[in-house]
Amino acid sequence: MRAIRMFAFLFAVAPVIAHAQTKVLPATKIPAADIQERMRPRKAGELPNMRVLDSGGHNVGIGVLHRTQEQKQNTAVHFKVSEVYHIMKGSGTLVTGGTVVNPKTRAADSVEVSREDGPGVTGTAIQGGVNNELKEGDVIVIPAGTPHWFSELDGDITYMIVRTDPANELALK
Repeated sequence: MRAIRMFAFLFAVAPVIAHAQTKVLPATKIPAADIQERMRPRKAGELPNMRVLDSGGHNVGIGVLHRTQEQKQNTAVHFKVSEVYHIMKGSGTLVTGGTVVNPKTRAADSVEVSREDGPGVTGTAIQGGVNNELKEGDVIVIPAGTPHWFSELDGDITYMIVRTDPANELALK
């Protein structure tokens, strides 16, 4: 009897498991023209993430950020979202690791948390971090929980961001 129940359970569950394992999501193309159009200061109300997609159990955000040398550069720590930066134009020093100076937790209902890069803290600087000199073409991976901060820019800088969000904190877009 036990064997019959086990067989019935497997017979009922196996198709569901198989479907979940073979669910194919569509690929998403972001045209070069869309990326090029973002290589400028953000317009009012514009978010850095161009798209946030379901990538099979976790979300992936794609965006472009343009920072000017005159802008105040804040420190960031994203508790659940990792980031990959590809420097497209310009150069600067990105400090990673260390301790955030003047940390302030982001409000759970803020746009930054729900639509940009998830829960975390911001600050004014980093003490004791590692200086990463970045220039056009460089790529840097910033794991979730790692403080990061552009301490110096050699003029303006533009970079593409790929954000991995295993907790699905970011709203799909």
